[in-house]
Amino acid sequence: MNKGDLINKLAEDANLTKNQATDAVNSVLNSISDTLKDGKKVSLVGFGTFSTSMRNARTGRNPQTGAAIEIPAKNVVKFKAGKDLVDNVN
Repeated sequence: MNKGDLINKLAEDANLTKNQATDAVNSVLNSISDTLKDGKKVSLVGFGTFSTSMRNARTGRNPQTGAAIEIPAKNVVKFKAGKDLVDNVN
């Protein structure tokens, strides 16, 4: 499922127009993104928790040349699935 499929499913299930469903999905995704940018967690009970963590700078290798390269530090997004989601998948 991609974003378009999600919008279509939401429009169908919630009896919304595609524009309304698009606005709803974009609003949710933007809210999650903005909260993570602020360094906070997003917990959706039963679904899971989004969080960020700092990955330290490290030395890597260029796979084509084997030359050492510096990989800068950056924030990475983590997701921990909630119990209900895990149970539904299994």
